Amino acid sequence: MSNMIIAGEKPENGRKAAILIHGRGASAESILSLQSYLNLDEYALVAPQASDNTWYPFSFMAPDESNQPKLEESLSQIQQAFEYLINGGVSSSDILILGFSQGACLSLEFAARNGKKFGGVVAFTGGLIGEKLNPAKYQGDFQGTPILISGSKQDMHVPLSRMQDSADLLKKMGAEVTLIPFPDSMHTIRQEEVEWVNEHLLG
Repeated sequence: MSNMIIAGEKPENGRKAAILIHGRGASAESILSLQSYLNLDEYALVAPQASDNTWYPFSFMAPDESNQPKLEESLSQIQQAFEYLINGGVSSSDILILGFSQGACLSLEFAARNGKKFGGVVAFTGGLIGEKLNPAKYQGDFQGTPILISGSKQDMHVPLSRMQDSADLLKKMGAEVTLIPFPDSMHTIRQEEVEWVNEHLLG
């Protein structure tokens, strides 16, 4: 599969797995470097690679049509990664979906369009995609899936209000959402975020 990197353990029945989604301008290799910080040793890992290192061309809050067709193509790539793990014997409730920045937005968007019991969803600096949130786009029941949305209170790309609105919508779909806003202005993955994921999702 040329548009994704397979790493970690082999997918099989009873195995836990993670889909790792990189940010704009980054790569599948770069997001896989989180292996050094997250407790993923026993996990089957899939890291999709965006063409031109970008999942969609404009802001995640741009008018919806401006990010098409690239956004739908990117969501289908995440679907391929998900199906690769399912076909390998991993159940959806054992699959963690994690992304940073553009990848965080894509993680939430994919999960909300396919609401079911996942192993968890992690959005390091991200929110649901769209000029305005449209609940009609989303379907399913998260059945208590734990979701982390975290990032700066004054991030230049992802407003806190969108993180909060995304958390509220996902809660209505049955997710157990934790929102952690940080007082700094950094667009990064913080040690505290990594520790939270290790303790609450990978412990």
